[in-house]
Amino acid sequence: MRKYEMMYVLRPDLTEENIAAIVEKLKGVITNEGGEITEFKEMGKRRLAYEIKHLREGFYFLKNFDATPEVVAELERVTRISDEVIRYLVFRVDE
Repeated sequence: MRKYEMMYVLRPDLTEENIAAIVEKLKGVITNEGGEITEFKEMGKRRLAYEIKHLREGFYFLKNFDATPEVVAELERVTRISDEVIRYLVFRVDE
């Protein structure tokens, strides 16, 4: 298994329940496929550097996890089709 880091930004108009649901959904993609989340940080609502889809703010999340490349591919697929996610980035952490 390799080490990865993922940062994603959710829409600012979501309720607490919607935010919790999407966070659990993305967590489930990793853990159900045999991955392990090593660190999770909710960074809160912040202003975007530039406007995305007419939005100026978003909820930021940072997640470190261990997984196989197949798990990362599935995670990116699920994230890409989620309307709640404005932007995301997954990259491998070299040690």
